[in-house]
Amino acid sequence: MSVSSAFNVIAVTSGKGGVGKTNIAVNLAVSMAKQGREVVLFDADLGLANVDIALGLKPKYDIRHVISGERSLEEILLDGPGGVRIVPASSGISGMTNLSTPERAGLVRAFSELTLPLDTLIVDTGAGIDSSVLTFSSACQTIVVVICDEPTSITDAYALIKVLNNKCGVKRFQLLANMVDNESQGRQLYSKLNKVAERFLDVHLGYLGAIPRDGYLRKAVQQQGAVVDVYPRSPSAQALLKIANKIEID
Repeated sequence: MSVSSAFNVIAVTSGKGGVGKTNIAVNLAVSMAKQGREVVLFDADLGLANVDIALGLKPKYDIRHVISGERSLEEILLDGPGGVRIVPASSGISGMTNLSTPERAGLVRAFSELTLPLDTLIVDTGAGIDSSVLTFSSACQTIVVVICDEPTSITDAYALIKVLNNKCGVKRFQLLANMVDNESQGRQLYSKLNKVAERFLDVHLGYLGAIPRDGYLRKAVQQQGAVVDVYPRSPSAQALLKIANKIEID
């Protein structure tokens, strides 16, 4: 199951929560839109909406209204910063986390039927290795795995990569190190995970780069904005803009 190749589809995922995955997805989407791309950001953490909160948006409709047939995908789109359009998830709706595989497949297909201009779809998945994460990640052409310097982040990222490889046949991943002290630390985290993956799995791990810790990123989060939009000259924003330009579709 995959999304139409008429546009680029990028999953942003992680083995554990708390690594800044949604913030990365939001900022990559805004960065790409600023580069002139037509971008849709899909909040695929279906029962725990985060993207709309991260950007201070208040959706009238969300993905549950599409699944129920009450609204089309285009009807629930929100306008975000930089021209990004957002597909909001539902918050606190337990049934959304228990969608069947055909229901998830229907959601994936719905993006192929959009009539609006679209050249990049970014999918902000949930964290972990549940069936929803696997379904949405494996439907994407490029999978960006976000890691940080916590040991559990590395071990959980390895577990996610292993399951996607063994169960879904995914062989190519892009690693992004977040909240690091410097570029060297990001490289070290990548090397640590890549060494284990090369030894035990049939996968290729690329390295996208690292996002430094800085106060501007935290300020942007508190202001419910994208750092590339509100503090575009900050170190974190510059790193995100560079990575957005670097992402290649496998």
